Amino acid sequence: MTPIPPVDLSRQYAQIEEEATAAALAVLRSGYYVGGEAVHEFERRFGEWIGTEWSVGCNSGTDALYLALRAGGVGPGDEVITSAFTFFATAETISIAGAKPVFIDIDPQTFNLDLDLLESAVTSRTKAIMPVHLFGQPLDMTRLMAAARKYDLLVIEDCAQATGAQWDGRYVGAWGDMGAFSFFPTKNLGACGDGGAVTLNDESQTQTLRMLREHGSRQRYCHETLGLNSRLDALQAAILSVKLRYLTDWNRQRREAAQRYHKLLGDLPDVILPQETPGGAHVWNQYTVRVPGGADRRDRVREILRDKGVIAMVYYPLPLHRQPVYESLGYGEGSLPKTERVCWEVLSLPIFPGITEGEQEQVALALKAALKF
Repeated sequence: MTPIPPVDLSRQYAQIEEEATAAALAVLRSGYYVGGEAVHEFERRFGEWIGTEWSVGCNSGTDALYLALRAGGVGPGDEVITSAFTFFATAETISIAGAKPVFIDIDPQTFNLDLDLLESAVTSRTKAIMPVHLFGQPLDMTRLMAAARKYDLLVIEDCAQATGAQWDGRYVGAWGDMGAFSFFPTKNLGACGDGGAVTLNDESQTQTLRMLREHGSRQRYCHETLGLNSRLDALQAAILSVKLRYLTDWNRQRREAAQRYHKLLGDLPDVILPQETPGGAHVWNQYTVRVPGGADRRDRVREILRDKGVIAMVYYPLPLHRQPVYESLGYGEGSLPKTERVCWEVLSLPIFPGITEGEQEQVALALKAALKF
């Protein structure tokens, strides 16, 4: 039995090897390894693809979130509403910017923010909302933007797992004031290393982002503020420009794989399958099922899958409001019950462009067997 990994990047590389190699060699021959035309070209293409006036490349998705917060004026004394069911960087960057993350519960059907709870979380200190399009599932941005405008709040979309997802026909990252993207290799648009970008339509904020990623400097050796060394490498930009041409098709393949899982697993009574929100176009960075019965049962199912050659992942076993670093915020056990329950139940099955029907059938058979124990 051939093991099935969560993602197989070698298949993706095999498809683009000739183009990616040529692009990388062109950068190596140019002598411009930081900045330069490769970065400018990718920024232009990515902004056009998302549908924003500008795109600013940076070192990672984490930096993209942090730089967006800084460019939006978020700082000490401010509060930012976000989800506790996401990767740590979402809240971490809020805290590093000097602000306070305010967590609200999620909709367990979508894994995204429960918008029914949003307005009750707004206080006089609320400066921004950071919605997360988790696992490639777009949040209802029509409704979120209406609430944000009502209270004059900045919106920074965490699009790290959702490049190419759409709400009401518009790409995520083009709805809010800024969109933060990750190009970590396992993302829908992944580099061969770290990388990130911020998309936006405000020219002044664009200039601020460029300054912040260059140590707070617009002019060499003249520093207006404290920034970061957060430039997107030219090699990564060149490879991303190649991959961007394939992204629509790769996302189509992910959607087809998700539909196959729906059919293969639809008769399982002990599993809750993920669904696509009406009005949204999911891009399935993860296909995440829920295994009711608590973390011990979920973990046992995962172990049996591994023994059968299927590598499933758990994103995320401990919600952000229960992380040791955030104990002082005072949420405590049971304060976000839907988030906590989901953390005990989620299990992400292998999904990636190029996964075969046979491999998915193997996953389905293994899961059916595991659920009997």
